[in-house]
Amino acid sequence: MLDETPLPDASPLSAADAERLADIMRALASPVRLRILSGLRARLSTVTELSAQLQVGQTTVSNHLRLLRHLSLVAGSREGRHIHYALFDDHVVDLLDEAIRHLEHLPRA
Repeated sequence: MLDETPLPDASPLSAADAERLADIMRALASPVRLRILSGLRARLSTVTELSAQLQVGQTTVSNHLRLLRHLSLVAGSREGRHIHYALFDDHVVDLLDEAIRHLEHLPRA
């Protein structure tokens, strides 16, 4: 049975907010991007480190990070020649954690 208790501030999204959220959801629809985010959940990493950890080419990781950065899901800080990436903020951590917790409650395919 569904809980019909209204959520706080459950007003419909504006068209602009819905469009932006859809962009974020499309970004999260990529298995490689989800693996990048989960890797960054564990620790700061460079493109080289993520590439080795995920066994995905550096160009591929770099392209995915560019999109994730554009959508404010990750942030990068330059140290010399390297950029260390991290999740943008605690909201991204919470979003990822909630999605993983939801996955744990689903029946295995």
